[in-house]
Amino acid sequence: MKRRQLLQAGLVSASALVTVGSHGWFTRSTAQLNPKRLIVIFLRGAVDGLNVVVPYRETAYYDARPTIAIPQPGQNGGAIDLDGQFGLHPALASILPMWQQGNLAFVHSSGSPDPTRSHFDAQDNMERGAPGIQTIHDGWMNRLLGSLSGNNPIQAVNVGDVTPRILSGRLPVATLALGRGAARPISLDKPQIAVAFDRLYSGNDRQSQAYREGRIARKALLSDLDTEMKMANNGAPLPNGFASDAQRLAQIMNKDPRVALAFMALGGWDTHVNQSAQLARNLEQLGKGLATLQTTLGSTYADTTILVMSEFGRTVHENGDRGTDHGHGNVMWLTGGGIRGGKVYGDWQGLTSDRLYQERDLAITTDFRDVIATVLERHLQLSDSKLTQILPSYQPLQKNLPVYG
Repeated sequence: MKRRQLLQAGLVSASALVTVGSHGWFTRSTAQLNPKRLIVIFLRGAVDGLNVVVPYRETAYYDARPTIAIPQPGQNGGAIDLDGQFGLHPALASILPMWQQGNLAFVHSSGSPDPTRSHFDAQDNMERGAPGIQTIHDGWMNRLLGSLSGNNPIQAVNVGDVTPRILSGRLPVATLALGRGAARPISLDKPQIAVAFDRLYSGNDRQSQAYREGRIARKALLSDLDTEMKMANNGAPLPNGFASDAQRLAQIMNKDPRVALAFMALGGWDTHVNQSAQLARNLEQLGKGLATLQTTLGSTYADTTILVMSEFGRTVHENGDRGTDHGHGNVMWLTGGGIRGGKVYGDWQGLTSDRLYQERDLAITTDFRDVIATVLERHLQLSDSKLTQILPSYQPLQKNLPVYG
């Protein structure tokens, strides 16, 4: 067996807590760590933003969705009123306190200007931060790593089994496995095997570097998890699914200030058939997870921005199967200690036929990169030159969206 195969078998496995890309590099830095954190949550499958942040004053909304529209506030199963124009899906009641506290905001009619209706292409465009530019292959969050001080193997954490496009690139990224398998022992945790691998990868070549980076990252995150998982939860079990993963991520971010960036992806948002039940079920779990994330982060939440995004929205009109098809404009979510919340941002143009994109979809009036640029500049305090490196071939139009106080 070749060394590359040994490395993959021992370190890069589905049950591993931490993996670091074989083309990654690691430089130790004595620079002071930026206390600001960024968590990106990607809803894969294209969530229906019109039923998340509901334009309940729009007659066209109810005309287009006779069976799946969310009723107006005050009615049975109605939306939770936000500002007299928009309402929140009732399944998201768990995050209403964030809105009331003034640290949850939405940017409606946002998304990618690329016209694709392909999930794969649209996700790829957003994760690269360069829609339509096929010469760029790395992800914008990996490029962001290059602009932050204090580079280390756990500066960016992916919650999942596979490194996504958004974190792919030349810089190392740690991976936190999903569910209860996060801290499950792997072969390299056995002392005899660890010693053998340490000797095998003691050189200065790239594979040896990648191996050592992965070992450092795994040891650090295992230590963090071991400490936090032993803390009592007052006898209550951890929430299932997203909420439990969000809780573990927050515990690690509290314990280790080196973790500056994190990414999580949730599937199940492609609602072509019988949308109402599926969307409500998924939103309830998402809301509980976000509430858990805020609660568990505690004081760290004040220095954290959480960005929720999806590749595109859904059609304004429901289809014959009481679902919706691939659309265009959507809604982005922002929450965190510095967010000027309690407001729906964006240039809302309405849902009359003359305002729709291709006469079928919510039009995009805010480029998703405007939102990202605002987060990078206002929250992470990055300069214009660094913004250009992270979002190449793009000149932000609204990078100063007033979403920060």
